[in-house]
Amino acid sequence: MSNRKYRKTKTQIQPFHAVIFGGDGDLAIRKIYPAICRRYLDGQLNVDFKVFAITRSDKKHANFFPTVKQFIKDSIKFQVDETKIDAFLEKMLLTVVPGDNDEGYLQLKVQLDANKDYQTLFYLSTPSNAFGPICESLKNHGLVNQLSKVVLEKPLGNSLASSQSINDSITQVFTEDQIYRIDHYLGKETVQNLMVLRFANHLFENAWNSNHVESVQITVAESLGVEERGDYYDQSGALLDMVQNHLMQLLCLIAMEPPVRMEANFVRDEKLKVIHALRLLDENTVKTHTARGQYTRGEKDGVSINSYLEDIDKFSSNTETFVAIKAFVDNWRWKGVPFFLRTGKRMPKRYSEIIINFKPVAYNVFNGNEEIPGNKLIIRLQPEERIELVQMSKLPGPGGYRYKPVALKLDFSDSFNEKFPEAYERLFIDMLRGNQTLFMRQDELEAAWIWVESITNNWKKTNQKNILYEAGTWGPGDLVMDGNEKWSKTSIYEIVSVPKQK
Repeated sequence: MSNRKYRKTKTQIQPFHAVIFGGDGDLAIRKIYPAICRRYLDGQLNVDFKVFAITRSDKKHANFFPTVKQFIKDSIKFQVDETKIDAFLEKMLLTVVPGDNDEGYLQLKVQLDANKDYQTLFYLSTPSNAFGPICESLKNHGLVNQLSKVVLEKPLGNSLASSQSINDSITQVFTEDQIYRIDHYLGKETVQNLMVLRFANHLFENAWNSNHVESVQITVAESLGVEERGDYYDQSGALLDMVQNHLMQLLCLIAMEPPVRMEANFVRDEKLKVIHALRLLDENTVKTHTARGQYTRGEKDGVSINSYLEDIDKFSSNTETFVAIKAFVDNWRWKGVPFFLRTGKRMPKRYSEIIINFKPVAYNVFNGNEEIPGNKLIIRLQPEERIELVQMSKLPGPGGYRYKPVALKLDFSDSFNEKFPEAYERLFIDMLRGNQTLFMRQDELEAAWIWVESITNNWKKTNQKNILYEAGTWGPGDLVMDGNEKWSKTSIYEIVSVPKQK
């Protein structure tokens, strides 16, 4: 990797075409179009552009534009002139390209050739098994040039081998500099702030190591079930759907070393080192360091909830909807510090957070027989974005030194009197500017698959079963880790510490 060229990214947005494959799909309608429109309404897309919504079906989409407009309106949290939304919709074209049909691609080429000097984003919001054929068709019909970029939505395969195969087919058409592997978690404002929090604050960076940190927790709880994604989800499960990308990326940002500069390949080099340092699991540690679960029938707010099997309309499935992992980063900074990763569906609440549990003070001068709990840095990613520093504070009044944990809070919505872009907005602008910092590189993705497969392969070898948990609860209870530690059986939302490592 020593011969890699590091280059500064362009910041000026140029005229563009955004070609969205899977353009009538759920992701495009709910997330992509509203994100582009909000940047347009904010005046950031002050260049000429067109958005092509590519659909494989030749049936008429009578409700397409009204549906897109409604999702855009619902996503806007400020007053806006509706005619401006209509002006954005006029820049959208619903275009039929059925499969590898030559006529559809040739018609698309005619439209794109009208402005040959525009950069083109080919956004593949499709199943990953379509990535290769789409890229090949783009190449065969002369649609790819030096100004082209391709955006890949997860999942990028379901194994190391399939990921490599997909990448091989894409790199026959696009160079690595043109490929944007998206993980929308990296576009969240609080995730961005992780870098500033760490590398711009002497207080935290000095304590950001095994000498001061007892454990790290990363939790992503989802209140929904599989919804309309049953066919996909049953082939992936919680590990591949969430841990292999979202939680892995968060772990990397927490554990990485300071990059030489805040540029794409410098940042991604440091993330890659973290993934290489992740301890692989074997047949023994996969039993003690991981747990998997599946939701059964339950109840929330007096309403009954179907089981996972009912949601996917099957009699049996070994797919996990909950996974908990005790991971270790075996390097100088983090040796011996457990990273607890947890994610699950059908939880009571939807939230994502990172907790840095600092070690307690060496000795309690107020009561030598009692240990003072360590400080905690809590980074909440959703639904609200905020940072809390939990510290010990004296209770007011007489009676000696009585103390309790008190949180100093930084709430983004309260602290900054401005609207800031949501994840897909920021990532879309970065694509246009050619900034790949928040996108995964192929070697990073392959290293992640090697670690994940040390879990999946050993789950199969040991025939590790799911532990059932009721929908609407916080997942399986009494999950024994290392024979001593347990995951909470009540509320992972309220956990701010874990037992000491034995």
